[in-house]
Amino acid sequence: MSVGTKSTAVDVRITTRAELALHGVRTEAPVRRPDGAGPSDDGHFVLGTGPVDGANAALPRDPASPYSVRDGRVWLGDESGTPTDTGLTLTAVPRPKFYDLTTAEGTPYEHIARLHGADVLATTVVQTCIRYAESDRCRFCTIEESLRSGATTAAKTPAQLAEVAEAAVRLDGVRQMVMTTGTTTGPDRGARNLVRSVRAVLDAVPGLPVQVQCEPPGDLAWIQELYDAGATAIGIHVESLDDAVRRRWMPGKSTVPLSEYEAAWDEAVRVFGPNRVSTYLLVGLSEDPGELIAGAGELIDRGVYPFVVPFRPMHGTLAARDGARAPDAELLRRVTEGVAAKLRAAGMTGADQRAGCAACGACSVLRTAGG
Repeated sequence: MSVGTKSTAVDVRITTRAELALHGVRTEAPVRRPDGAGPSDDGHFVLGTGPVDGANAALPRDPASPYSVRDGRVWLGDESGTPTDTGLTLTAVPRPKFYDLTTAEGTPYEHIARLHGADVLATTVVQTCIRYAESDRCRFCTIEESLRSGATTAAKTPAQLAEVAEAAVRLDGVRQMVMTTGTTTGPDRGARNLVRSVRAVLDAVPGLPVQVQCEPPGDLAWIQELYDAGATAIGIHVESLDDAVRRRWMPGKSTVPLSEYEAAWDEAVRVFGPNRVSTYLLVGLSEDPGELIAGAGELIDRGVYPFVVPFRPMHGTLAARDGARAPDAELLRRVTEGVAAKLRAAGMTGADQRAGCAACGACSVLRTAGG
């Protein structure tokens, strides 16, 4: 449904989805991710309506949100106190069965890997990062906070990951897996551990699509190693294409020049193929929205999927401590629609990646916008 003239039409579905991503819902969620390396500490749901029916959605759970859930439908409150049916359905992802299991050593499976969305298994193979000192840390990241809280382990072994993946597929119907890592001291920047982990998981669960995520390795040969190990897709996440923004928000990570990212993306596209490579772009880091959309278009031309996600200051981040705020829904809608149009023109969809953040889509509005 759209309103306005053809030249200024606004898709109400996309606007509502953007507002949900930023303002969340007043409801509970059995599956949530309280902190870690990613962009959100949301509850996990399945969102329904039209072309996004059955789509994964990671949404904040906020008692102050104007959106509530009743009888499986999303309602928007108004000043009169009479709620309006948004036309969306929302179902909380149930707690997976594999969460009730532990390894022989007594480590809960949930501390090794977690469910994201309805069918994605995700893990941070190494839960520490050489860039986590306050002077170097990405201001939106809490990778080591979950370790400090006792919710995970510092390093997951390949055998542990294989054991949990097998159980998650068998018991809960998991259909893809994401492996990320904190940056390590070696020139591979964490790729070596990912290679070992992918091999072990695929020995236990042959054919499971797996995305790996790491910084550009110092030796680009590691990209071929990751592919040869069996990875389906790769994420090399830059978060912003503006060097001034990178220096402010990612002081340690910004020491890796954009030229290294470009070389890594090009090599990854050569090895994995077009639309098997992705990168995060965060909306709301003060980057000019027009430049962000244009930069996303250049990534698409390279064969790289720009996974556009709203910045939301998580509890425990430097950004939250310093009072940073999320972008408004109109900015998120504008950027999302602009990037989605370029993706459609290139014939690229996140679902075609088969594994990874773009394939899951829960943290972004892109799928609602046709990307």
